[in-house]
Amino acid sequence: MSAKQNSALRPDMLQPHRAGDVKSFPGGKIIYLSPAPLPIESAPLDFNQAIGEVNDAYLDFGGSLPSPFTWQFTLGIPFISSLWVVVLTPLVLGWLTSNEDISLASEFMAFFDITIGIGLWGGGGILALALVIKAHYHFKFREAVPTRFHRQRREVAFAPGDGKPPIIVPWESVAAWVTQAQGVTQYGVQRQYGLGIGFIEPETGQQHFLELSQPGMPLALGLWEAVRAYMEYEVNTREEIQDPHGLHRPGDPPYEGVHTFHNARRRLHRRYRKGEIGLFAVTMWYLWHILDLWTIPFHLAEWEISAIQKAGQKTLPESLDEWSNPLPEEQWAKPSAELTRLSKEVRQRHAQQRNRPITAIFAEVYGEETPMSA
Repeated sequence: MSAKQNSALRPDMLQPHRAGDVKSFPGGKIIYLSPAPLPIESAPLDFNQAIGEVNDAYLDFGGSLPSPFTWQFTLGIPFISSLWVVVLTPLVLGWLTSNEDISLASEFMAFFDITIGIGLWGGGGILALALVIKAHYHFKFREAVPTRFHRQRREVAFAPGDGKPPIIVPWESVAAWVTQAQGVTQYGVQRQYGLGIGFIEPETGQQHFLELSQPGMPLALGLWEAVRAYMEYEVNTREEIQDPHGLHRPGDPPYEGVHTFHNARRRLHRRYRKGEIGLFAVTMWYLWHILDLWTIPFHLAEWEISAIQKAGQKTLPESLDEWSNPLPEEQWAKPSAELTRLSKEVRQRHAQQRNRPITAIFAEVYGEETPMSA
């Protein structure tokens, strides 16, 4: 999933905040995780493949490649919806209305004649809408320019676009937040989550930010923790944050595709033979992937990645080439004494109070820090 970059002013988003602050708004809240990127003790995980290149010197955030999950969602929702309407609905209605005089089979066929048209037309409409949305994000993948996190320099380079030069800011000054919002629609309560990263341009005072939607709050937190842990040398490879189950084998392409599907199936059977999982888990894995049209989403993801690579993705300006180079270890920037002290205190308190929200620990640590600094 590509990042949405935005240079528009948003005064309520990047006014001075610190990690642990919570701001409520109608229908949701914003939880700040930085400046001062303290450890949140979530597993560093990039579920949506938002992170692109990762090497010893830098990590690219945004501008990554599509994953099969987006195709599973695009195809799976219309297929499952049609299956529910065409097959399950007449089966349930037939069971409810059948009796000694009217068999379940005849009632099923009577309702099936009605639901098949509804299901096919409805599923087709949902599929068409999903494909339009997918095409929109496909072109966003082509246009997205990554934000580069250089851990040896402890700096972040943001490309605002429109021919403007890149902006470089200190890592510890970058603000990060997760957003949780909900609203009531005709389909019930809908919840949305997202991760935002931004900063104030030192020379002009203009605010810049990028935001990515996420399937859930733990995944939003895990994505930020992946970036933070990389910058603090706690994780060092893309596989650690995108492939925790080891679904890539030597020689595999770096993206997700048909190869990861077959690797996952082999891993599933291996775990079953070792007794790590039972037959129910195996059955549910197969049922899930059958409903998601088996390997079709993986083939489509590979096709889309190939199309994007042929068209060429946008990259950071050449002026950042020298800045992006690795530095001799003796020139590596060091974390501030404040960040080191606060991070140590957060970890100690979290170890003692595992069930306490990390934001409450942040607020407590900062509350004690203010009198010390006065």
